[in-house]
Amino acid sequence: MAQHIAQKLRLTSALLGTVTRKDLAAAFRAINPRTAFDVGRADKWLQGRAHPRELSVYEDWAQLLRLEQPGKWVAESDLPSFIAAICDRHGVDRVELERHAARQFEAAAAHAHDDRAKTVALIGCYACYSRAWSPYYRGRLIRGRLSIEGGPGVHGLTAQYREELPTGPLVLGGPVAPAKRGLYIHAREVGGEAQFFFSLFPQSQPGSVLGGYMCGTAIIGPEAQPSLTRILIVRLRDPAPDAAAWGGYLLPDQSITADLARLGVSVEQPEQVDRQLSRFLFGGSDGGVHQASPAEFRAILDVFDRHWLQHAG
Repeated sequence: MAQHIAQKLRLTSALLGTVTRKDLAAAFRAINPRTAFDVGRADKWLQGRAHPRELSVYEDWAQLLRLEQPGKWVAESDLPSFIAAICDRHGVDRVELERHAARQFEAAAAHAHDDRAKTVALIGCYACYSRAWSPYYRGRLIRGRLSIEGGPGVHGLTAQYREELPTGPLVLGGPVAPAKRGLYIHAREVGGEAQFFFSLFPQSQPGSVLGGYMCGTAIIGPEAQPSLTRILIVRLRDPAPDAAAWGGYLLPDQSITADLARLGVSVEQPEQVDRQLSRFLFGGSDGGVHQASPAEFRAILDVFDRHWLQHAG
């Protein structure tokens, strides 16, 4: 019966100098391109919550460590025997190897804790502003509502995006995927065919505002039109009781900051901030490539972060 798999994997990782589970998987693939070592399940294996069931994984493991013992021995050996075998085979000091494995595990655990904290920080309700896609509302802004909640999946987050349209409410939902270089949401219409994809700047602390692009197809119009718009997503600290009825198109002379004030987000110098938000939302393209300037978004982030921190607690 397989035993001590998590500890054995950590010792193997320390011996090989692999930093992440992807690095460890790459080492297995170098031995056998068709290895059954699975990156998706490696987290559970390294945490001791499961172990590989395929004998071929242990056979690849024995080859990876250049052991004389077979894969079955790698799976079933007690921990002292396993450590002694790999230390003898590779001429390393047992105490130093165990110390290095412990340091590596602690660093990985701290990193996982930081990632989890960032993920949890995204949970909340947001007011969204983007350019209308419908040709009947060209040049107008539309308001949407985004809620992010804990849920199933790799990152444990799900989102619901809602717009109040003249034809009725549009509700889409789907998984949230935080990443090092971005934040992504793939939302599908509840009971319909529409799909929206959000590609946003990566979150930052305290997380008062998100921004980037939303793409999909115009809902109201005579023809199907693949569409793209910049979008600002402002976190609401205490959503008003009537927030469920909030949404729809802004009138041409309506102010975003005045609209946000109704939702409890009142910023200083609202006219200046309105110009700043409009520049971001109505920014153009460069030779057909649409990209939002990080500096432009950081300036907006600074406004809402300051407001959020001033009203903390």
